[in-house]
Amino acid sequence: MALKKEKKIEVIETLKKAIKSAKSLVFVNFHGLTVADVTTLRKHLVSLGIGYKVSKKTLLKRALEDAKFEGTMPALPGEIALAYGEDLLAPSREIYNFHKDHRETIKIAGGIFEGKFLDAEAMLSIAMIPGREILLGQFVNIINSPIAHFAVILGQIARKKETAVS
Repeated sequence: MALKKEKKIEVIETLKKAIKSAKSLVFVNFHGLTVADVTTLRKHLVSLGIGYKVSKKTLLKRALEDAKFEGTMPALPGEIALAYGEDLLAPSREIYNFHKDHRETIKIAGGIFEGKFLDAEAMLSIAMIPGREILLGQFVNIINSPIAHFAVILGQIARKKETAVS
C-alpha cells in the first residue's frame, strides 16, 4: 500500500525518535505471524516498557541514515518490525522468548547494540544472556559453593572424631 509523502515523513520522524531514545534495537522478521499473535506480543512488550513498531524497510533505512552507527546494516528479509527499549538486553531477550513458541513466524534479523549494527547471530547471543536476577543468583551460588563444601568437610571430620572416640 502506497503511503502519501506526509505520512512517510511522519513515520520516519516517529522512527527517528524511537531510535534516538532507545539503548538497544532489534530488527524483527515477523513473516506469517497472525494478528492475534502480534497483538499478544505487543501487549507483552509494552507491559515491559519495550516499544514495537512495524515499518517499511525503506522508511526504516531513511530513519537510520541520520543516526551514526558503526558497522554495516544487516540484511532485512521479509516484513520488518523494530523492537526497542531503554534496557540493553530486554528487547532482544523478549523477542527471543516469543520466538521459542513461534519458531516459523518470528525471527531476529539483526539489531543495534551499543551503537553498532549486529547481525542475527550476534543479537541471538545477546538475547540468550540471562536476566539480572538470574545472574545475581548464579554469582551468589558461586560464592556460596566453597563455603558449603568447607562446611560439609568439617561435618565429616567431626563425625570421624566422634566415631573414633566412641
